[in-house]
Amino acid sequence: MRRGPRPLLLHLTLAMLRSNVSRGTSPLWNAGWPSSNAAAVLESIQQAVRDGSHEADFPAAVVAETLRQDAALIEGIAAYRRHPWQRSLDDPPTLWAEGGSRVLDYGTTGVNDDAAGGRPVLFVPSLINRAYVLDLMDGHSMLRWFAGQGMRPLLLDWGWPGETERAFTLTDYIAGRLERAITATVLATGARPVLAGYCMGGTLSVAAAQRRPDLLSGLVLLAAPWDFHAPDPERAMLAAGTLPLLEPALAFNKTLPVDLLQSLFSLLDPWSVADKYRGFARLHQDSARAQLFVALEDWLNDGVPLAAEVARACLRDWYGANGPARGEWRVAGLPVDPGQIAMPAFVAVPGRDRIVPPESARPLATLIRGAHLHQPAAGHIGMAAGARAENGLWRPMLAWLRTLGE
Repeated sequence: MRRGPRPLLLHLTLAMLRSNVSRGTSPLWNAGWPSSNAAAVLESIQQAVRDGSHEADFPAAVVAETLRQDAALIEGIAAYRRHPWQRSLDDPPTLWAEGGSRVLDYGTTGVNDDAAGGRPVLFVPSLINRAYVLDLMDGHSMLRWFAGQGMRPLLLDWGWPGETERAFTLTDYIAGRLERAITATVLATGARPVLAGYCMGGTLSVAAAQRRPDLLSGLVLLAAPWDFHAPDPERAMLAAGTLPLLEPALAFNKTLPVDLLQSLFSLLDPWSVADKYRGFARLHQDSARAQLFVALEDWLNDGVPLAAEVARACLRDWYGANGPARGEWRVAGLPVDPGQIAMPAFVAVPGRDRIVPPESARPLATLIRGAHLHQPAAGHIGMAAGARAENGLWRPMLAWLRTLGE
């Protein structure tokens, strides 16, 4: 039973509000308004106002269009919920486990017999999403593809926060669990891994790489946020300003629940979910594109709650104070400074990322000395698991990995 898009009531309410505002204000629209965004549509609106048809025909057209869009949204949500596709990939063997976390060894999946002896690469995902986005489905598994190329990919699956993890701070995750996962990888493989952090996992990996260069041979950062006020400080402060409203939920649950997390992301782009579900309704439902949409939506709606102290730190210290970019973020009492990282680094900054704007992630390529900057023409998720991910990211990253040690 699919529950998405989560939280459903929020997305339906936003769609209803947009429809009602469009209908209520259409008689007031002015032909003199400037034409900037959606120029062709706005020009047709202005023409309707200029020729006088707005008094009768135009409001009626607005009503018809809003009804059409609302129907398409419901159709898209219903099509998603009844779609037959289900993820069928089995997890590989567990190399190490602690609490709710584990390291999965994709070098032993049988994709390539040489992978078990290949260069280990430990992938670190975000704390707020399931790790399997990097092993999404057949043909869209970054980890199985790297194993097929002779690497030994390993995945740190943070897991669902239990009683122990609900009391964790960022220091507990980085200086504790992440460092122990790296140590376990070194002991099991006999080699220092490359640490590859995706999204929030990249931010955590910056701190881990600075702390334990003795355990690592390189650093990969994939859409890792660093300057949380770039390019729009007001948007960051809006997110930080929600913290007092969230405190009752944090105190009661000892976590930030999944639906509240999804609501925060909706603030970044309130209309995007409705737009993409309308688009999904137009797809052939048995197409590869439709299956990929369902796979990604299943993952997005299968979130993980965030430990309360971590949520407070992210909203207050990252989004509010912009601590990482200002050099004020500390882990285990020590400032996190990318300029102190001396190991080889690969920094991927997708150009169409709306979750982590390029301006937020790109500074790491300058702050880390000698870092290689790669800028694929992709979005935040599409870069890692989309239809063009192999050519856009996987192959360039593999080429860089193969230069290490030369």
